[in-house]
Order: sequence, then structure tokens, then C-alpha cells
Amino acid sequence: MSLVKKFATVGGATLGSRVFGFARETLMAAALGTGPMADVFYAAFRFPNLFRRLFAEGAFNAAFVPLFSKEIEANGVDGAKRFSEEVFGVLFSALLVITIVMELSMPLLVRFIIAPGFADDADKTSLTVRLAAVMFPYLMCMSLTAMMSGMLNSLHHFFAAAIAPVFLNLVMISALAYALWIGTDPLTTAWYLAWSVLVAGILQLAVVYVGVLRAGISIRFRMPRMTPNVKRLLVLAVPAAMTGGVTQINQIIGQAIASSKEGAIAALQYADRIYQLPLGVVGVAVGVVLLPELARALKSGHMKEAASIQNRSLEFVLFLTLPAAGGLWILSDAIIRVLYERGAFSPENTVVVASILAIYGLGLPGFVMIKALQPGFYAREDTRTPMRFTMISVVINSGLAITLFPLIAERGIATAEACAGWINTVLLFTTLLRRGDLVWEWALARRTVLLLVATGVMCAALTYALGHAGPWLAPGTGLLHQVTALFALIGIAMVVYFATAFLIGGADLGMIRRNLKRKPRKAG
Repeated sequence: MSLVKKFATVGGATLGSRVFGFARETLMAAALGTGPMADVFYAAFRFPNLFRRLFAEGAFNAAFVPLFSKEIEANGVDGAKRFSEEVFGVLFSALLVITIVMELSMPLLVRFIIAPGFADDADKTSLTVRLAAVMFPYLMCMSLTAMMSGMLNSLHHFFAAAIAPVFLNLVMISALAYALWIGTDPLTTAWYLAWSVLVAGILQLAVVYVGVLRAGISIRFRMPRMTPNVKRLLVLAVPAAMTGGVTQINQIIGQAIASSKEGAIAALQYADRIYQLPLGVVGVAVGVVLLPELARALKSGHMKEAASIQNRSLEFVLFLTLPAAGGLWILSDAIIRVLYERGAFSPENTVVVASILAIYGLGLPGFVMIKALQPGFYAREDTRTPMRFTMISVVINSGLAITLFPLIAERGIATAEACAGWINTVLLFTTLLRRGDLVWEWALARRTVLLLVATGVMCAALTYALGHAGPWLAPGTGLLHQVTALFALIGIAMVVYFATAFLIGGADLGMIRRNLKRKPRKAG
């Protein structure tokens, strides 16, 4: 299967998850708006999400996949199975201890880390503690899910791991739909949502476990032992965990700062959900597929192959995210109105959330390029360098957020995250280039400039079309009119961008055709 087809497989499954995520957030906006109960739920949910990224996705995508791939190559499936059981025993035991400690510490964590701005409201603080306590075991399920997803990706079984997140959205949608149907109050709705998160974590774990069984590997529990392989995994995983969770770290810093203003946490979450669509579909797909492909090429000694895989991935990212960034900037108001503006979500909420989304849009290419550049380090078993860059970006994000929040409120937090993302991207790119692990291509640089020109033309056309579509998108207009106008604008943007990109040479049909047909060289 070609690299682009693998991107499409993972990206398609992720797109399904993100579409259901939109449905979930739309119901959430209708049920809770940006009121205090939305703030409480999102604050409580952010914490298990942070630890999921720190201890699960970042660590295992970065550290586990290369080591698991090496075991398959050196000792076959039996060796890989033995290694995965060793890791499973240590991971399960560590997660159990972490979960118990965090549950007992939850009141302190909420007061000083998750939402210090709630400190003056005892009821808000107490509810956040209780909701977080219900949802925190989700971390355990998702960490084990991430490990098994890494196994599936290494075995080139991408679909089950990519489709598993759909179940979180399906279960939460069911809880929200039931709450709206029976007309529960916001407090009861928040409780339904908290329990649905835990149920969804169990379902996601079950999905990937079945996938691993179908891939021919069964895992049994082994008593935790610090074998040489496990020690090597920990050496790689600790810095990778910090790196993989950088977005969540920055967001929880922003949340802590935003908790002093009512509605700010929910506003940031609603905007975050929109830009997560292109970030997930392109960024996650590239990151998931690229790491095992690069690891395989490097371990086989195919350096030119590895360089080509890296550059084609960057090209793919820029081709899709530059127009997405421009579209989010121009259409942010229309997107938020169509998706959210109903029920408890007012036109005033739309203005605030749209301004945040526009800023996130400018950071989008940087966020996605991080996903395409980090595997260049991880495949070479270097997790410390990205960690150092992550810490730099966290410091920059914190400083900017603290400085800008008093001046421009939620928009300041979004600006801080976008700036920190771009700085991280520049550091990763220049370091790979300096080491010779990334090959500079003038043809790629030229196409990037031309893609920027095509994006500019698209933005100009969108701005003109938006003037004519304004009456269809005005507050109070029927939903059908709004949806029709938004899809028409997106259609115009796609036609203008792709036509311009191909016409001026930013993209080439022959190149795309070759990438679609291209199959990676087998190790041998």
C-alpha cells in the first residue's frame, strides 16, 4: 500500500471520528452553551485528556513503535508478542498506581492546576473534582488502547486503531441526545457525559484488543519486570510523553488562566474542536503512518528512501493545511454560526468563538507540521531533542498567555498556542536540516511558495463571495439556508485553490499519481 493510501486510510477513519465529534459539540453547545456547567465539564475532562497524551499517545507512538518494529524484524512475531507482554505488565501496574494517586489528590489538583479560577466558588470546585474523579480512569483505558494501537500500526493494520476514537463520540452523543430528549438540567447532563466518557474508554480498548487478536497476537498479563527492552522503552518514552502532550500541556495552561473568566474555557474548547478536524485528519494520519515507515526504511539502511518519505509527507501536509488555514481565517464566523448557534449558544458566543478559531487557523500548518517532523527524530530513537523544543514552546506559550489574556481575553490564549506551535515547528525543521536527516529540496521550497500564492487567491475569492452570501448567513436565518451557503463557499474555495495550485505549478498531477502508486521498498 502506498504512503498516500495509508494516509487516506488513517485520515478517513479519523475524519469519521471528527465528524461525530462535531455532532457531539453541536449537541453540547445546544445543551450547555458557554455557561458555568460547560466550563466545569471541560475543565474536568481536560485533565484525563492531558494524561492520556502524556502517558499514552505521545510515549507509545514515539518509543514503542520503533522498538516493537525492531523486535518483529529481529525475532519475528513471537519476539514482538513477548516484548508487548512485558510492556503490558509494567504499563498496567504503573497506570493503576497513577490512577489511585490522582483520584486521592483530585481536590488539590483542581484547586491549584486544573481550574484555580474556580477557587472562589466552592460548588463549582466540588463538582469539577467529582466529575474528574469519574473520568480519570479513562486514562487507564486509553493508555492501554494506545499501546495496542502502536502494535497495530507497526503491523500495518491502521484501520482499527484509527476508528476506535469514534466510540467516544458515539457514546457521548447518545448521552447528550438522551439528556436533551428527556429535558434534564445542565447538572444532570454533565453527569451523564462524565459516565459516558468512562464507558467509551472501555469500548475503545475492546475494539483495538480485538484488532490485535485478528492481527495474530494475543496478549496475556505478565508480572511487571524491568527487562532490558522495558528499560529502553522507558528511556525513550519519558521525554516522548512530554513531547507528545505538548498541545494538551499548552491547553491546560491556557485553561488555568482562562478559568478566571466565565465561559472562556468552553469558548476555547468549541473552537479547538473545529481546528482539530484538519489537524486530526492530516496531522494524525501523517504521524501514525510516517513513524513506522521511517523506522522501517532507516533500519533497512535505505537513507534516500527515508529522506523521500519525510519530504513527501511535508509536501502532503502543506498542500492540504495551507488552504485549510486560509479557510478557517475567512469563514470562522460562518462556521461557528452554522455549527453551534442555537439553544443556549447565542450570537455573542459566536463572535467570541469565531475570533479564537481564526487565530487557531493561522497556527494550523505549524501544528500539523510538528506531527510530520517529530517522526524524523523518533524513528532514530531520539526523543530528547523534541522534548527540549517542547519545553521551550511551553515556556513561550505560558509567557504569552499570561501577558495577552488581560489584554485580549481568550484570543490571547489562542495566539499564545499558535505562536508556540510555529516556534516548535521551526526548531524541529532546522535541527533535522542541520543534522542532514532532512534533505533540502529547492523544488519543494518553490512549490510551497506557489501553494501560498494559491491560498492567497483562494482567500481573496472567498472574501468576495462572502459579501454576496452574507444575507444567507445572517443570525436568525434558517439552518438550511446557512448550511447551503457555507457548503457553497467551501466548494468555491476548493475549486479556486486546486485550480490555481495546479495552474501555477504548486501541485502536479503526475507527482500525485506517482505518490499514489508508489509502494515503499521492502526491507531485505
